[in-house]
Parts: sequence; structure tokens; C-alpha cells
Amino acid sequence: MYITRKALRRRTFLRGMGAAVALPMLDAMVPALSAASTTSTGAPPRLGFIYIANGVIQKNWNPATTGPGFEFSPTLKPLANVRDSITVLSGLAHQQADTFGDGTGDHPRASAAWLTGVHAYDRTQPGAVVKLATTADQLAANHIGKTTRISSLELTVDFPTQGACDSGDCFYVNTVSWRNETTPNPAETNPRVVFERLFGDGGDATARQERTRDTGSILDSVLHEVGRVSKDLGPGDRTKLNEYLDSIREIEQRIKNPVSKSAQSIDLIERPVDIPESFDEYTKLMFDLQTLAFRADLTRVFSMILSRELSSRTFAFIGVPDQHHAVSHHRNDPDLIAKKAKIDLYQVQLLAYFLEKLQAAQDGDGTLLDHSLILCGSGMGDGNLHRHFDLPCVLAGCLNGSVPGGRHINYPDKTPMSNLLVSLLDKIGLPTEKLGDSTGRLAPDPLNLA
Repeated sequence: MYITRKALRRRTFLRGMGAAVALPMLDAMVPALSAASTTSTGAPPRLGFIYIANGVIQKNWNPATTGPGFEFSPTLKPLANVRDSITVLSGLAHQQADTFGDGTGDHPRASAAWLTGVHAYDRTQPGAVVKLATTADQLAANHIGKTTRISSLELTVDFPTQGACDSGDCFYVNTVSWRNETTPNPAETNPRVVFERLFGDGGDATARQERTRDTGSILDSVLHEVGRVSKDLGPGDRTKLNEYLDSIREIEQRIKNPVSKSAQSIDLIERPVDIPESFDEYTKLMFDLQTLAFRADLTRVFSMILSRELSSRTFAFIGVPDQHHAVSHHRNDPDLIAKKAKIDLYQVQLLAYFLEKLQAAQDGDGTLLDHSLILCGSGMGDGNLHRHFDLPCVLAGCLNGSVPGGRHINYPDKTPMSNLLVSLLDKIGLPTEKLGDSTGRLAPDPLNLA
């Protein structure tokens, strides 16, 4: 480790005109007097919650064997490159997503219960009050996100649409994050808005976009600060800083350039339209932005809807021109089962892309994946029959080396998934007696296995 005479504060920003760029974890951020005896950077924990909708083809999802030597199932094979950071959990359930005869649809109940363990009653009638619960991601954000610039990010790549939401309660499927029992957090769809929230500083949206258009890059205004900071860094830290700034500039260019052909005539100032036409590029761009946010410690908690319950998205580019929700109701038709399995596999491939990005990003004495825990799953297990048990559930990351990976754990049928959320919150130093329908921590606890 190169020790400089000057130690940088962890929360150092490069400030320019209308920009504030946080620095990644550098060796110079370890206090100089203790650096020689330090074996850990004390990297902060990061949590991510990624939602996939409409259930999965379980015979292709669930591994056939359990324990550390489990074999990846056909759908989960893309995760092989990060095997040692993967824990697959099966047998979990959200029984609060079942019907209680109140009229709310199965799909809205699935996404509503996922991070709450709470039943979503039909609140669409005149005079009714929308009420759910604070979600696990927000409990975590209130605890580990208090000192970051953004306490949590809520993202989606599956746009809210008009149309039937079972009984009309669309708000339950358009977000998986609730600030409190009456306030859902809207999920952001536009990568430019996300970028400006991370790196813009001051001014309204119009002013920030005009500034980016005029200067070419948000980084141009912080170049003087880069030079000032760089002169006190060792060679390794200079390389890390340059690579980090290059990644910001590269993503910025990707946001500015791949505008949808159908939207190019729209006034950019009035209506930002920087969403790539390719869904694959769009999703990877959003994951890259989240990687940057973790790397700069701008936020430590995020949620992302990879697919929305009742989604009408089609996937012709992978051979599935049918709508996602329609395919999930396969009625045991082999052709539709194969199409749904293709969608499931593709979503896991996108997850693998993100995890490999985290694994490649150095963060102090480890990688972002070493210091993170990502939960990917759903509130629905079987989309064909609307069953809310045997939920797809994957944990990825080691949370500062404290979470053992590389295993599959099969729990007794209908074990509350809320117990996993309690275990997760406990792991970040937030003991929680009860969350939704939890009955305690998971046993065995996947976050505390020797």
C-alpha cells in the first residue's frame, strides 16, 4: 500500500461548476498513521434488491442438489463466474401475498409483499387509504445510508403502463420500495436523471441539462480539482482515480448518444429521452450507473425492478415475441414454457453482468462484490398458477467477507421469506424483532454460516 503524507477523507468530492463528483475508495483514505497495520479498509456495506416478475419455470430454476457443491440449474448457470459469492435459497414463501378475499390481485400482492411481508389490501375504492409498510430496503437505508449523498436509489427498466392491474391497484406493481406505510417511492426510468442525481449539483433539471450540453461533460468543470488531488496521490491511487473518471465519462457518452429513434424529434430540455433503444443496452447502462454509485459511495442501498408484475414487455431479440405476463400463464404448453424459461435465463444473464461488474471494481482491499449483498428474487414462485411459495431467491456478494457463498439451501416448504429480511437487517447491525409475517431469523441463517 502506498502511504502519502496526506490522508483523504472518505467523503471527498471533486467540486466544479454545477458538479460534485465523489471519489472512489483510495489507499490514501486509510489514515496514514494506521495504514501500515490495517488489514481491512472498513468498506461500508452495500445492499441491492432486484425484482423479477411473473414467477419462474421452477424446474429450470431450482438446483437439483444442495450444499456447497451444488450444481447450477439451467437458468442459474450464467452465475458460474461468481459462484463463490452466490447463495441460492429455495422453499421460501410470502403467504401474505395470497388472496384474503379482499379483491386485490395476485400480482400486486406479490410485489407489495416482497420487501414487507405485509398483505396489500384493495385500497382502490373511493375513500380508501393506500397503506402497506416500510420496506426492508428503506429500513436499511435509514441505517447505513444516513451519511451518503443519496440514502437510496429506486430504479426500474420496465415502465409503468396503463391498463389492467388485476383490480386496478397499479401502484403496488410500479415500485417495490415504500418509505413508510402510506408513501411508495417512485422508481426512476431515465438514466440521464439518475446520472444527474448522482453527479449534478445545484440548479433545476433544465439548467443541468443545458450545462451538460454546453460543456460536453460534467467532468470538464472538475479538472482543476482532479489535478490538485492527484499530486498528493501515489501511483496506484492515480490509476484508480483515472479509471474511475474514465468510466464516468464513458457512461455519460452512452447516455447522451443512444437516444431512441422515435424520440429524437422531442425537445431534450422539455422531455429528456436518453433511454437506449436496445433493452439490453438500457438495462446494462442502469446497472453501470448503480456500480458507479456504489464505487463512489454515493448510495449504499438500491432497488431495481428488472421486470414488473403484469409486464407486457416482449423479448423478440431472444426469440420471445410474446408478452411476458401472457407467456407466464403457459397452461403447461411446452412451447410457452420454453419461452418463459428463455426470459428467466435472460434476466439471470443481466444479473450476472451486474455482479461481474461489481466483482471487477476494486474497493479498498477487495471488490464491490466482496463488500455488497444483492438480493434478487420475486414475490411470486409459479406465475402460471399464481403461487407465492417456492420463491426464486438468490443472494450474491459477501458483505465485507462475512457472508459465505457457493451454496444452495433448501428450506421447509412455506418458510417465511420475511425471515430472510430479518436476518439481512440483523447482518448490517439493525436488529429487527419482526418484519411483516416473520417468525424470527432464517434457520439455518445463510448470512451466518461458518
